Amino acid sequence: MKRIIEFDSAPPGWYARWRMSHEVTRSSPLTVWALVEDSDSGATQVVGVDALGQWQGSLENEPGWDFVRYFYLPVDAGQPDDLFSPAQTEMERVPHPQR
Repeated sequence: MKRIIEFDSAPPGWYARWRMSHEVTRSSPLTVWALVEDSDSGATQVVGVDALGQWQGSLENEPGWDFVRYFYLPVDAGQPDDLFSPAQTEMERVPHPQR
């Protein structure tokens, strides 16, 4: 089992990209960077926790959301084309083709 043992705010511009299907990705802004410990091995790693509370390696992520990578996009460069916001309505949650 993995558990978060420490966390710190993620600066604006950091995102997690998730694969929904072969052609579709979604990016979600990171809210915190977290230090995660594996209780079986004692190993630790740093992960980004996104606006949905998902993080790489969590067993509680949304079904069908496969982690791809973290990336940084300067705030003045705009937002990713495949941005997903948990505050959007169902009609606004249109999948975007993979980059």
